[in-house]
Amino acid sequence: MQTHTPTYDEALSLFKEFNQSESLLKHAYTVEGVMRYMAQKLGEDEEKWGIVGLMHDLDYERFPEQHCSKAREILEERGWPEEYIRAIVSHGWGICSDVEPQTNLEKALYTIDELTGLITAVAIIRPSKSVADLEAKSVMKKWKDKSFAAGVNRSVIEKGTAMLGVELKDLVTDVIMGMRQVADRIGL
Repeated sequence: MQTHTPTYDEALSLFKEFNQSESLLKHAYTVEGVMRYMAQKLGEDEEKWGIVGLMHDLDYERFPEQHCSKAREILEERGWPEEYIRAIVSHGWGICSDVEPQTNLEKALYTIDELTGLITAVAIIRPSKSVADLEAKSVMKKWKDKSFAAGVNRSVIEKGTAMLGVELKDLVTDVIMGMRQVADRIGL
């Protein structure tokens, strides 16, 4: 099958075909927004990074036990480029995938996916319930409290920041900035 680069509308339509959950869609929009922000910052392809961010949990709602492997199957059937598929599958490295993140795109997705969860949890307990006035120091304070947002895999975030060669606090600031760009869309 010939591969073709998907458009944003094709990607969103496919995501919605496999996912009905409003919270999963908001998470997809969150990761997409942060990936676009990171692509801009690093001089990378913003559309590609955004689509990969949007699609990373394509198979999660319908096939949670086959997360990442089912996404590969679905996207290969539709002729998606291997670069997109590999990035999407690599975000589950060490959890549900043995594909280790290699490129900046893959490393960013791997790290940002978990980090957006922590930042969302911090934002919703604030009086504003928003990322508009959220600062990295508030997130770093909650980072140390392992019982807060206990479902967030902090070791994935630590591994990812090391792979990216960045400081956690700096990445938290970048993720907040990316989330601010989609705040209306994600309700934060």
